[in-house]
Amino acid sequence: MQALLKLSRAIDWLNAQVGKYVIWLIFAATVISALNAIVRKAFNYSSNGFLEVQWYLFAWSFLVAAGYTLLQREHVRIDVLNSRLPKKAQVWIDIIGFAFFLTPLCLMVLYMGVPMVIEKYQSGEMSGNPGGLIRWPVWLALPIGFFLLMLQGWSELIKRIAFLRGVGPDPMGRLSDQSAEEELAEALRREAEVKAATPTAN
Repeated sequence: MQALLKLSRAIDWLNAQVGKYVIWLIFAATVISALNAIVRKAFNYSSNGFLEVQWYLFAWSFLVAAGYTLLQREHVRIDVLNSRLPKKAQVWIDIIGFAFFLTPLCLMVLYMGVPMVIEKYQSGEMSGNPGGLIRWPVWLALPIGFFLLMLQGWSELIKRIAFLRGVGPDPMGRLSDQSAEEELAEALRREAEVKAATPTAN
């Protein structure tokens, strides 16, 4: 079990690093969008390539960060019933989900997606839009993203099995005791207190 927990920590570290740096893809998409708007207004020029590279970057950030999102337990969950169950029942539901739903889904996407990316790379398929980009780089995000998601699913599976065996911490607790909305409200409250305590210049 310790070897599996070590593997789980390695997967967690990998997806944490991906999540740490994928934000730059969103920043790049934002900059390109702004530059495209400026060039279009100032020089009456635009290109489909500018538009397509934005959704290329968005696709990469969305898909590649899926494993990081699972690590942070921020995927959408409907806990109306699940949250009322005993802790062990919740853990078993997650185990079944990771083993019999998430893993087969990811394997199917990889089975179908990898040959598709290879085919698009070999054919050099281009966008049908004038001035559009080559297609295989954006399709490559699909198998990479689902591979990282599958790895994180296995990591979460290991952590839950370790918890049931009494050799791991509770994997169901939030990384923070507060929801994202509560954390934002708390941050705004602290900022307001700091401003109120800071003397204003006359």
